[in-house]
Amino acid sequence: MKTRTIVLTLLTCFVGLTLCFADVAIMGTWKLNEAKSKLAPGVPKNTMVVYEAAGDSVKVTVDGVDGQGKPTHSEWTGKFDGKDYPVTGDPSVDMRSYKKIDDRTLALTNKKDGKVTATGRVVVSADGKTRTLTVTRTDSTGKSMTGTYVYDKQ
Repeated sequence: MKTRTIVLTLLTCFVGLTLCFADVAIMGTWKLNEAKSKLAPGVPKNTMVVYEAAGDSVKVTVDGVDGQGKPTHSEWTGKFDGKDYPVTGDPSVDMRSYKKIDDRTLALTNKKDGKVTATGRVVVSADGKTRTLTVTRTDSTGKSMTGTYVYDKQ
């Protein structure tokens, strides 16, 4: 009886966690569509972004190229609760926060040494096939740049 109760409790927790992430349209693999994106020359590009469940958190894995065309890879694991969580692999960012606005929209903030370096909004289309990131970043000279990155669901 005790074993059955434990198994049912664990199963209920697992189903609840799965349902929690099921309504978040952002989950999955996204590939950059450069033809639809509006990017300044020489800016870093995240060519592939993967959002996946990691326990009760979300893991975001980003692969791309820097401004000189060299490959990049970074990872972030946290919650969509507006709190800062560490970023690994990106020398321009050490903390990132995502805040869930609704089932298809996230706000994000990147920080380096406690200072905001970029803010953005991620919106998934109603059909769930397109993800658009509009980001405003400050470069090392203090110049502000805005870019629009359009991704297709894989």
